[in-house]
Amino acid sequence: MTTMTLRKPHPDRPMEGMMAKWYAANTAEMMQQYVDLAARIAPQLEAGSRVLEVAPGPGYFCIELAKRGSYAIIGLDLSQSFVKMAAEKAAAADVNVKFTQGSASKMPFPNDCFDFLLCRAAFKNFADPVGALQEMCRVLKPGSRALLIDLSRDARPDEVSRAVDEMGLSAMNRLLTKMVFKTMLIRNAYTREEFEQMLAQTQFSRVEIGGNGMGFEIWMTK
Repeated sequence: MTTMTLRKPHPDRPMEGMMAKWYAANTAEMMQQYVDLAARIAPQLEAGSRVLEVAPGPGYFCIELAKRGSYAIIGLDLSQSFVKMAAEKAAAADVNVKFTQGSASKMPFPNDCFDFLLCRAAFKNFADPVGALQEMCRVLKPGSRALLIDLSRDARPDEVSRAVDEMGLSAMNRLLTKMVFKTMLIRNAYTREEFEQMLAQTQFSRVEIGGNGMGFEIWMTK
């Protein structure tokens, strides 16, 4: 199998300032998705589990998960705006979540230190995707799992349009989100074959690629 890195032609680009505020407001309109995901993940975790979310943005998943159990949760994001925003939202929700700035491909954590890892809707934007996958594997404890949720580059326009319509966004945000999908997100996303080839360059012991035509849910076991 041919080795591929699929490195982006530019360094990682953090979302800052007004763009970060727009993204936070836009995704807040689909809060039920974060609530549902946290409710699905929480029963799989033991009390005291160390959890890492890579690129948590405004921190919605971390905060919802913290409401459901006594976990040690960290969110790692390249954006200073998101780290500050997420910390403020966690404090307002009175939950104990730590947010820190850092790169997905150079995580500031020791080996084998997390029981679960999530990366949702951000992987396609990483400049060094193979490096990010290798880092995810490195920081997980042996036998622990990671969940990567992201868009497929093979998603059809009608599937994208329908998915955005189901997000519960306002009319203006629905229009803007469809435009972002069309002009940026689909172009940056990966196919199943590309994911398989990137994951083959990691030391995960087991990989399960599921999902639908719109995107993937990839479970990775160290």
